[in-house]
Amino acid sequence: MRAGKVRLGAGGAEPDPARACDREGFAERAGVRLAWRVYGEEQRPTVLLMPTWSIVPSRFWKLQVPYLARHLRVVTFDGRGSGRSGRPEGAAAYQHEEYAADAVAVLDATGTDVATLVSLSCGAAWSVHVAAGHPDRVNGLVALAPSCGFPSTHAARRFKPWHLRLDSTAGWGKYNKYHWLEGGYQDFLEFFFGQMFSEPHSTKQIEDCVGWGLQVSPWTLVDTTAGRLGLEGATCTPLDDLCALVRCPVLVLHGTEDRISPAAQGERLAELTNGTLVRLEGGGHGPQGRDPVLVNRLIKDFVDGLFPAVPHSLRVRAAVRPKRVLYLS
Repeated sequence: MRAGKVRLGAGGAEPDPARACDREGFAERAGVRLAWRVYGEEQRPTVLLMPTWSIVPSRFWKLQVPYLARHLRVVTFDGRGSGRSGRPEGAAAYQHEEYAADAVAVLDATGTDVATLVSLSCGAAWSVHVAAGHPDRVNGLVALAPSCGFPSTHAARRFKPWHLRLDSTAGWGKYNKYHWLEGGYQDFLEFFFGQMFSEPHSTKQIEDCVGWGLQVSPWTLVDTTAGRLGLEGATCTPLDDLCALVRCPVLVLHGTEDRISPAAQGERLAELTNGTLVRLEGGGHGPQGRDPVLVNRLIKDFVDGLFPAVPHSLRVRAAVRPKRVLYLS
């Protein structure tokens, strides 16, 4: 362990006042414990709410779980590096393939044969890996504000080298390894989540995410970021070819004012997977927190479309109908 590094371990269960889970436990893969929870009736179709960047735990789905669990079986898990799950060291432990393999391990641990994967931001890349590598386990993908590394530009975000020391930490200069490790971690969190929730009246969403981000050490976030970017000994597999292997239906939701991942990312993912794109006019990078009713209904409608109801009707013969008064004077 590096000198001065603080690694937060998998502590006790975080309270979930909105909806208590029906089952919870841990899967273990490659020495990493993965904390999962199951909500809803076992016989219903399952949605797996995927983790995203380890800057937040699975609690970021808190506005989806109560509604979806009334209609579907819902599985969540804290991704490696976040929440109650383990925090392995080194960038290679946080490559796309590792998160995808974790998702399959959680499906196994929760007794889930097949599920619809719902993701936010970089979680979309991990969903693509699972769908491409295990097509029999995935019946559909829903990607919110996907950040998949497709080449694109965004006028609102000026990319700077994350792994190099910068002269200035103004603006997106805060998205920098050295700024995080040398005292600027909370400064970055407040800036990043302000960009993520760019819509007016987003104070609660920003406060929630900053609080969750402070539960993760900057060293862990450095490892997870380097793993996602393919730096410091990690590799990053381009998604273009993998998208061609996705055979299940795909729904992409992307805000037109996303300051983190440009709308072109969502457009490209929908194009490569022959998916359906829904543009959220004026939306930012966190639609699950800012437009939960719309997002929840779109997810449910998508899953319902995967399991069309069998049409049937019932006609009661006159002889067995209860007697009714047709006219009373």
